[in-house]
Formats: sequence, C-alpha cells, structure tokens
Amino acid sequence: MSYLTLAATIVGAATLALLAALAVRLLINRSMRQLLGDISGRRFLDDAESPRGTRPVLRRVRQLLSELEAKQRLEIDFRENWTPQALQQVIREQLDSGPIVVVSNREPYIHNAGTDGVPEVQVPASGMVTAMEPVMRACSGSGTWIAHGSGDADRLVVDADDHVRVPPDNPSYTLRRVWLSPEEEAGYYYGFSNEGLWPLCHLAYVRPEFREADWQQYVAVNEKFAAVTAEESATDDPVILIQDFHLALLPQLIRARRPQATIAMFWHIPWPNAETFGVCPWKRELLLHMLSADILGFHTLYHCRNFLESLDRFIECNVNHESMRVTLRGHVCRVRAYPISIEWPPHWLARARAPAAAREAVVKRFKLAPDVHIGVGVERWDFTKGIIERFRALEVLFEKYPKWRGRVSFLQVAAPSRSKLPAYQELQRQTLAELSRINERFARDGWAPIVLVPQHQEPLQVFELYRAADFCLVNSLHDGMNLVAKEFVAAREDEEGVLILSTFAGASRELVEALLINPFDVPETAAAIVAALEMPREQRQLRMRLMRRTLGENNVYRWAGRMLMDVARIRQRQQLADWMAAG
Repeated sequence: MSYLTLAATIVGAATLALLAALAVRLLINRSMRQLLGDISGRRFLDDAESPRGTRPVLRRVRQLLSELEAKQRLEIDFRENWTPQALQQVIREQLDSGPIVVVSNREPYIHNAGTDGVPEVQVPASGMVTAMEPVMRACSGSGTWIAHGSGDADRLVVDADDHVRVPPDNPSYTLRRVWLSPEEEAGYYYGFSNEGLWPLCHLAYVRPEFREADWQQYVAVNEKFAAVTAEESATDDPVILIQDFHLALLPQLIRARRPQATIAMFWHIPWPNAETFGVCPWKRELLLHMLSADILGFHTLYHCRNFLESLDRFIECNVNHESMRVTLRGHVCRVRAYPISIEWPPHWLARARAPAAAREAVVKRFKLAPDVHIGVGVERWDFTKGIIERFRALEVLFEKYPKWRGRVSFLQVAAPSRSKLPAYQELQRQTLAELSRINERFARDGWAPIVLVPQHQEPLQVFELYRAADFCLVNSLHDGMNLVAKEFVAAREDEEGVLILSTFAGASRELVEALLINPFDVPETAAAIVAALEMPREQRQLRMRLMRRTLGENNVYRWAGRMLMDVARIRQRQQLADWMAAG
C-alpha cells in the first residue's frame, strides 16, 4: 500500500469517525438526516477512496461544524438576551416555522358594544393574557389563539369561520372564538372552574363547591374546545399550548383527535398538596386527562412536586421524581417548572407618560394633594388577592404611625370579576364596608386614606399608576406567580418606587429584593409600608435595579422559548424514532 493510499485511508477513517460523533448531536437536524442518507448510499465511502475524493467530505464536515457552532452561539445568546426575535428564531429553526395553536378560556381582546353601538376593544385584566399575548405577537402571523368569545359585540367582528385578526392596531395572529350557551358558561366557568377548582387550588380558605351538573358542563365544554382545536390545526402534528385550569381535560381529548400533536399545558395557578387535591370528586379524571400532554408546566418546583405527589396517591403510573417524567400506558409526560413573566420591555411604555408627568396626571385625576405619597394595588376583585387584609394593614399604619395621616393615599384598582358568584358578592360587600369604615375613621380636610377604583383599567392607565406610585403593595394570600409585581418593576426605568410582595406569590422566588411580607400578618404589612416610605433613595434604586435586571433576563420570551425548545426536542426525538423504525 502506497503512502498516498494509506494517507487517504487514514483521512477517510478519521472523517467517518468525526461524522459518527456529529451524528449523535445532529441526527435530528435536517442536514444531518441528508448526510446519513448519503452515508447509507455509500457516496461518502466512495469519495474517501482517493485523496481527491476526501475534499467534498471535509468540506461537508467543516460546514456542519460551522452550523453547530452557530447554533451554540445562538443558544448562548438566547440565555442572555431573550427577545421577540430570539423567540421567532426558535420557532423558525426548531419548529420549522410551524403554526402555534394556543387554547384558553379567556380571550386576549374582547369586543363590547360602545355607547354609540360601535364595538370597542378591551384588553382583559388577566395574568395569562399579559403573558401569552406578546408571545403570540412574536409568532409573526403563524399563530392561532382559540378562546371563549365573551364580549357582547364579539360576534359582530368575526368572519364566517369565527375568526378575527388581532391586535386591532397591528394584526399579527388569528383569534378563533368559541361560543358557549348561558348554561355551559354557568356550569363550566362559574361552577366547576371558579367555585370548584379555583378555591381548591388557592389557600384562601374559601370552601370549594363541586356539583355533578357543573362537572357535566365542564366535560361538554372541554369537548367543544377540543373539536375546535382539531379543526384549527393546520397539520396532523400541530404544536398546541393549552392554558390553565379551565381546560384540564383537553390534552386527552385532543390526543384522541390528533394523535401526533405535541401538546404542552401550562397551569397558571398553584397546584395544591395531594391531601387538598383529594377533595375533588373527579380528581382521577382530571389527572388522567392531563397526563396525555407531552409537557405539563407549573410556575414553581414546589407546584411540580405537589402534582407528582397527587399522581403517587391517586393514579397507577410510573413517576420518576428525579427526572419528573411520568409514564402512563407507554406515553411519557414531562413535568417542568417554567416561571412565567412579562414582555420586556412592555410595549405600553412607548406610549406612557414620563414618571413625573404620570404622577401629575394621577394626582389630578384622583384629586390628591400634590405632596402626598401614593401607594397602588392593582387586582381583579378576587378573594385570593388579600384586598381586605391590605385595607386593614393601612388602618394599622395610620393607627400606629399617625404622622402618615394625610400624607399617604392608597389607590386600589379592583376590576370586577365573577360577580355572579356568592363568594365574590360577599367579598365586594366586605371590601366596601371596610373601605367606608377606615375612611370615616381617618379622613380629614378632603383627604381619604384609600381611594377605590372599582372598574377595569386599560393597560396604559395601569402603567400610569405604576409610574406615579411611591410603592406598590402585592399581598396576595396565594398566587401562582402574580404579574402585577413584575409589571410594576418593568414600569420603573427611573429605578424609583418600592415593591412590597407576598411570600405566597410565585414572584417572590425571583424578586427577592422586594420587601417580602406574610400577607396574613397585618402589622408586618403595615411596618413594610413604613419601611418603603422611609427607605433611602440609594437603597430604593439599588433594589429596583436588581429586580429589573432579573426581570430583563427572565422575561416572557425566555419563558415561552424554554417551553417551545422542550417541545421541539420532543418532536425531534419522535422524528428520530420514526426514522429508526423505518430503516
């Protein structure tokens, strides 16, 4: 054998070894599948028989190495700088630009009849909408959002297929509306979802109500959503993102219609411990349906563990607590913690007033004294948000620290929610009674300690309040995440304002520089308000700077990107399994 031939043989062997190593990492990549096809067709082996023939092999290896390096650089950039463009890159590169289907009960835009009869658009007060809407805008026209059409003018603006393009000012995705009868809405939404699952999952000490008729409506509405989702899926293997507890049955119902779908479900509220979850009469049905998803996402690792413990107690399945993988009848469901977040920076800030102008506008709007310290609370009017406890903390503030009387005004936005339900009617009654009692006790010379804003506020109005405030009080009794806390931080590029945050909100795991409180300890909350009011400017700014850095790194695009990259990995492994089975 000549030296030349020996050299060619060594180069060829080394090249094939390198290709084998690359195949481990790139087997699921389209270019690698082509490369494997070339190897099986012996074209590369033929090329390696002569020195001249090694050149195309080496060129291909260099090309693949370059592509791998570019992807690694991109992934590093993703971890450090998640943007809409980075999310689009994930969809384009990892999901082959396939359409994303989001399914939720609440819609991102509601059309209600205006005073002149012309439909007006409203953005609902919803943490889920706050998170998902910028993700859908980043999908660049390839997404469909399926949701209950709840506005009284919703039917007037859809086409023959119940579609409407949104956002109204710059359409970038399709909203498909699902229509529910009053009976369906009463049983599925007000009944099982909000009188049953909502209090069951929140430690707010409101007794959950479970009724057979509500469960039957819940099943029927989930079936309706599943049929619409299958209809809206453009392919046999769509990517479907199910949102929240209203649609817990959807993974299995969709799987029956689209077996090859990749399904991720995100649970936006806490998951209770196994003993508490055991109260639900249909616990097994809920768990079995949810396990048909490929991914089940929760805000925190604690909620993931509660879910796995519920499976251990109530379902016959294989639970791997270390990898958080659940196997049931051959199907693997991965349980993951994905702390949800918000758009960074929020697009509303482009139209928001400067903080000084916002303060001036808020003082004028609510007839406050120009030198008053302003606190804000922004919530749906819900028993999990601690509004009564918040008012009582303010009462303790003015009682124990009288120097703040006349110097602090608290603006409480409470958007009406689920007002048909007795628990919410009672909450509103108690809130108004406490408001009246505390204001009567301390009000003087045109000053009232608490100003209630009992109407929905549009996002620009909310951001104006954030930017005007000296402190924001988020004392949720129990919350999966609470995006109000994150919105307040995002609104303060001036690095002013103090966040007071409940330890029972998921956001407290990330925003550790906030003043953290036990919302059930009313005197502690009052003391935190004093600490916020008296905090030196340097400390305020440092705390806010650190929280903004955290929020910028862990924004909603990172939340969605991590989930979608996990979705892509599942799809690619399935492609590999299909390829190996075929050949």
